[in-house]
Amino acid sequence: MKPELCAMGMLLKTIASDGHEFDTYIAQPNGAPLGGLVIIQEIFGLNNHIKSIADRYAREGYLAAAPALFDRIDKGIELNYESIDIEKGRDLKNATGDELPLNDIEAARSIVSAAGKVGMVGFCWGGTLAWLAACKVPGFACASSYYGGGIGGLMSFTAKCPVIFHFGRKDHATPLEKVEMIRIAQPDNHVYLYPAGNGFNCDQRRDFEPTSSKIAEERTLELLRKYLA
Repeated sequence: MKPELCAMGMLLKTIASDGHEFDTYIAQPNGAPLGGLVIIQEIFGLNNHIKSIADRYAREGYLAAAPALFDRIDKGIELNYESIDIEKGRDLKNATGDELPLNDIEAARSIVSAAGKVGMVGFCWGGTLAWLAACKVPGFACASSYYGGGIGGLMSFTAKCPVIFHFGRKDHATPLEKVEMIRIAQPDNHVYLYPAGNGFNCDQRRDFEPTSSKIAEERTLELLRKYLA
């Protein structure tokens, strides 16, 4: 299928196992890739922030793919971070659900598997989906989950690959008692806490915390170097 040029990467028409067609943003590294990486969106769609994260990891040497999960509702959804966008994003997330996007994540994984072993990084809703995909979708070597507010209720599942979790101490969506519950339930997977709120990795949000973002990224890159080598 013919790709559409976009930003630093490109949009590629992709078909999931259930026949659903959606866009995937592909960012390619210079030179031979170190592995593949799936970037999983927040409730704000496949927006410029998520594309910039794919670009960032491509610069680190990974073939990165970010599937447009809201394409199951409507094409081209890109939201900002105002209260009206948050409300709309939550409605879209609820309408999409957590199960069908796993098909899209699996299709994105299949694309970047051409680069070797595949990891994933997910943010907010995508952090929860990264955990679910680590448990339910075969073929991932590791996962880095950022402030996935729904993870606390999904501890009955078992991950098929190593997972690290990033949470902010001031995150209203995931109180510290839930983070501690995850830590206890996941003794073999690292749970990291940062002096920040929800969304601390996004430089377009009020809760952006640059030091926490940098440290979390360094830990994620360390995970990728270890398990995608």
